[in-house]
Amino acid sequence: MSIFDRFRLDGKRLFITGGSRGLGREMALAIDDAGADVALSGRDQASLDKTADDIRELGREAWPVQADMGDMTTCEAMCEQILADHGPIDILINNVGGRRENIPTEEMPLAKWRELTDLNLTSVFVATKVFGGAMIKRGQGGRIINISSINAFVSGRLIRGRHYETSKAAVVQFTRATAVDWAEHGITVNAICPGGFMTEPNQRWAKIHPEVVENFRATIPAGDYGQPEDLGPLAVYLASDAARYMTGAALVIDGGYTLI
Repeated sequence: MSIFDRFRLDGKRLFITGGSRGLGREMALAIDDAGADVALSGRDQASLDKTADDIRELGREAWPVQADMGDMTTCEAMCEQILADHGPIDILINNVGGRRENIPTEEMPLAKWRELTDLNLTSVFVATKVFGGAMIKRGQGGRIINISSINAFVSGRLIRGRHYETSKAAVVQFTRATAVDWAEHGITVNAICPGGFMTEPNQRWAKIHPEVVENFRATIPAGDYGQPEDLGPLAVYLASDAARYMTGAALVIDGGYTLI
């Protein structure tokens, strides 16, 4: 067997939240290219359809589902429906999230804190509960990949909205805890912690807060932001048999930003 065969995902099915744009799109396309069919959620139907069409062009099945993963009632119902319509799911990527607000802690309304914590943390719990629970019952193992952030470890500079740091740090610890719980079932649970990537949300931040984006860029040892496609190979690795012995890890991909 070639070493590259261990990275193949033929016959597998992925569900990814926030899979229509940015990092989610690139991970979906990479895992599809490795052989898996893909169910993906997102809020914007046009971008969902575009990504689904691109997946089908690679010869795999794609099932786009429009849903707001920040609404917990919608989130759980959608996960159950995906499982019923397109299961079994072998690989789950909890990708949806974002800072969205630049509100200082002393001014943050409680309702806004809860809303954004639900988006970044509770959605991860809900999807993991539904799909991980199904993996346990099925008894054939599985792969769960949670997208955290380097802000799980360091605070964003020149910016507020500390709901993001808090929830992303909690995602890392939730990853570690569920990895312990589910290792006996052959389910690996790992986190990816991206640094600066010039995705659409960060392009918007660049227009509103250019000083934040330029300060960040200036302190990256690699010299620039990452490209969304840089994340695809790492996602394929964690989803594949090549990573069967890795669980509970939080892998940083940030051009060296957190080293200084």
